[in-house]
Amino acid sequence: MCAPSSIRYHSGCFHFRSRLRYPVKPAFTLSSRLLLACSVLALLACSPKFNWREVHSKDAPYSVLLPAKPSTFARPIDLDGTPVTMTMTAAKVDDTVFAVGSATVPDAAKAQAALAAMKTALVKNINGTVKSEKAAAAASSTQGLSASIDVEAVGTTPGGKAEILFGHFVSKDKEIYQVIVMGPEKAVSRENAETFISSFKHN
Repeated sequence: MCAPSSIRYHSGCFHFRSRLRYPVKPAFTLSSRLLLACSVLALLACSPKFNWREVHSKDAPYSVLLPAKPSTFARPIDLDGTPVTMTMTAAKVDDTVFAVGSATVPDAAKAQAALAAMKTALVKNINGTVKSEKAAAAASSTQGLSASIDVEAVGTTPGGKAEILFGHFVSKDKEIYQVIVMGPEKAVSRENAETFISSFKHN
C-alpha cells in the first residue's frame, strides 16, 4: 500500500498538529464547573479518536497497539552506509503519528550502529534536541545480540512549530525496529505515547 499523502517519510522520519478547546459558560456554579471538568477528562480518556487495536505485522515478528487503522509501506534507506529496506506501519490521529519501522541488516554486529543512525536521523528531522536518552545491550542464546535506545527529543517543524519525538529503537540479532510517536509538542499525550511504545512486543 502506498504511503498516505498526510504521512511523509524522509531519511527515517515523519511530520505532523491538533487543538481541543472546551468553553465554560460563566453562569455555571463552581460545582458545575468541577463536574464538567471531570466529565471532559473522562471523555478524553476514552476518546473515540483513539480506537486502539492490536496489530500483528505480516512483514516482521512483532505486535503492537495502534490508535487507528494503519497503513503499511516500504522504502529503501541508508543507515550510516548500510542500505536496508524499511517497512513502516503507521497510524495518524490528528497531527500525531504512531509508527513502527522494521528492517533487517546483513550482519548482527551492525544492528546497534543502525539503531543509533535511526535515532539520529529522526532527531535531525525535527531539528531536535535530546531531552533524555537511555541505552541497553544484552546477549542471549536464543535471540543473539540485542540492544535498545529510548529517547525523548523536542524540536521544531520547518514552519517553526514545536514538535516532540518519543522513540524506542530496538534490535534482535539482525532485525532492527523503530517505534516512534511524533507530533506537535502540546498535542502529543505522554500517556498515549507510553501506551503505544510499551505495547510493542517482539514475537
